[in-house]
Amino acid sequence: MNADRPHVLIVDDEVQIRRFLRISLSSQGYAVTEAETGGEGLIKAISDKPDLVLLDLGLPDIDGQEVLRAIRDQSEIPVMVVSVRASESEKVTCLDAGANDYITKPFGIQELLARVRAVLRQRGAASEADVSRRLQAGALVLDLDARRVTLSGHPIKLTPKEYAVLAMLAEHPGRVITQTQLLKEIWGPVHQKDTHYLRIVISKLRSKLGDSPEEPLILQTEPGVGYRLLEAQNQLSQ
Repeated sequence: MNADRPHVLIVDDEVQIRRFLRISLSSQGYAVTEAETGGEGLIKAISDKPDLVLLDLGLPDIDGQEVLRAIRDQSEIPVMVVSVRASESEKVTCLDAGANDYITKPFGIQELLARVRAVLRQRGAASEADVSRRLQAGALVLDLDARRVTLSGHPIKLTPKEYAVLAMLAEHPGRVITQTQLLKEIWGPVHQKDTHYLRIVISKLRSKLGDSPEEPLILQTEPGVGYRLLEAQNQLSQ
């Protein structure tokens, strides 16, 4: 495998889907390997150490959720679920189990490629742990080391909870963070069901950032699932 090319492992039992993804990803410069069962996919995910796993859930031998959990027990390799299962509960379960993103079939290839790029950017940022970061989403800039937030160059005053929510989303740009994850991390385990706390903070954040819930440019809601920070780009500090 060429070390200069990001390596994507496709785990899917449908030959046509694997072929479509292989052609699409290869045309964008990705190195691609395939697995048609959960067992084969798990072995390749651990032994080949790909940069990203695209994981179907309806596999013939092991359910994809079990494959995801097994990968997470041994590795932090990014995993994007690509499945026909579209229920909110399915998405929440996978994201809470450690999936980096979830896209439902059928999907537009441009959307999938954009999400692949976002997950790989996130992985690259995590590998630069010794470099201080600024995270940007449009006119919004977060200096995570200085705990400073600006919008179009103007400082934005946030409450501790507002900052904590925004920072957690910014640390995972483009990735859906579930309501449960946000509530557990910021409010504590006993508040995992108190989604109204989170809705209030998100509403206040949108007001301060001038972001519209109908046409979001910064904070996107995944109904019943969670939130993601849009158009975030990691920038190395000067």
